[in-house]
Parts: sequence; C-alpha cells; structure tokens
Amino acid sequence: MTDALPRSTIRPLQFRNGSAIGISNRWNKGQYCSILTATGIVGCGIYDVHTAGEFGQAIAIAKGTPACPLVEPEDLFEAKIVDMTPRAKELGIELGMTGREAVEKMLAAGG
Repeated sequence: MTDALPRSTIRPLQFRNGSAIGISNRWNKGQYCSILTATGIVGCGIYDVHTAGEFGQAIAIAKGTPACPLVEPEDLFEAKIVDMTPRAKELGIELGMTGREAVEKMLAAGG
C-alpha cells in the first residue's frame, strides 16, 4: 500500500447562507478536512491559526481525536470550534460553536 496514491476529494456543500467547498485529503496514516468559503476556512486541527492570523485570514479550527478523527468535511458540521484567527472572531465566530455555525457566519459575511 505504500505505492498507493493519496486520496483527495472535493465536493460542493449547501448551507442556509450559501454554498461552500468540502475538501478531504487522506494518505497512509493521515488525513485532514476543511470547508472552504469565499471568506475563509473551517478546518480540522492541522491548520495553524497563528500563521493564518499573520496574513489576516479567517480560519476557524475544530479538533478531532485519534479515536474520532475529522476525516470528511461533514465531520466538521457538529465538531466544536476550539481556536480561530482574529479575523474569524471579527466575523462573530466563537469558541464552542459548531463548525456548521462557523461556516454560516463566514457565508453571511460574504466574500
């Protein structure tokens, strides 16, 4: 299996406030997922909010666990936001809200 290509999927996702792109990337013993909006990203813990914050990006992070990793973008819907950039906070995203709520805030802010 070491010669197998990694897997990457991209699909449209519909929300109350508009559409976004769901992304899932998987490789041998690793994965990450995200939801990309015109305003920013709701993603798993692989994203570094400090670097993104330096660039003024709106990034909100939900965190899985080794026992329950966030693999598909839909896994972010009910996952709780545990960190964010200052720009994401300006959009009204708060710690503890769901990934779905964070996406809706980003979509409501527009691009």
